[in-house]
Amino acid sequence: MAVLLIFLGFLIGAFIISMGGGGGSFYLGVLVGIAHLSPAGAAATSLFTALPALAVGTYSHYRTGNMKFSYGNKLLITALPATVIGSLVSGLIPVLVYNWVIAIILFVLGVQTIRKSFGNRRKTNLKPWTVYLFGALSGLMVGVAGLSGGGPVMAGLLLLGLNMPQAAATSSYALIALSIVGLGFHFTQGNIDWQVGLLLMVGSLVGAAIMPRILAKFDPRKVTLILRPVMGILLVIMAVRFVV
Repeated sequence: MAVLLIFLGFLIGAFIISMGGGGGSFYLGVLVGIAHLSPAGAAATSLFTALPALAVGTYSHYRTGNMKFSYGNKLLITALPATVIGSLVSGLIPVLVYNWVIAIILFVLGVQTIRKSFGNRRKTNLKPWTVYLFGALSGLMVGVAGLSGGGPVMAGLLLLGLNMPQAAATSSYALIALSIVGLGFHFTQGNIDWQVGLLLMVGSLVGAAIMPRILAKFDPRKVTLILRPVMGILLVIMAVRFVV
């Protein structure tokens, strides 16, 4: 079990840092489906596990020069308050309502991202201020469910014109702050399974540390052409999983 958790952590860490986060659902899947933790314990352990890997990956992204702080700071303006509000009201929102709202939003974002990948290359019609909306949605996902919130952030940044390496770097920067705030609230609501969390963390730290350096060796346009449709498909899958 220990080797399996480390290996899965490595895969998740490498994958989500290349996709700018959005791996909360993967961590939760492992913690609930394999480690058999309770939902509350899985939410707290997921944020605890993801934070160090996210920090290491963010530093690696920063070294590549792809981080766009102006976009990240705009995301945080609405994402941080939304995280706090979501954490405070998480017990009041019916699970079914939350799942359907998030599923619809993720599905729409996923379809738009796929269309941008395979459709014509004309410039998106999204306005710059929509970055605040994506930030708010991300914060609610972290606060209410203990997810990382990277899905809407990445989709928003890509639709606003950033290439994949830039969006991944900027998203990871914003998600660090959200994870810290979310962990602070969920820590009091669910028990962290330290053994399982540390095993996953070891693997994810290694994966998150090396992947940005690997991506930096490739043409950003080619990386975007490959990973952007993958991101869109993953958003659609995540949407379906929320309601199935």
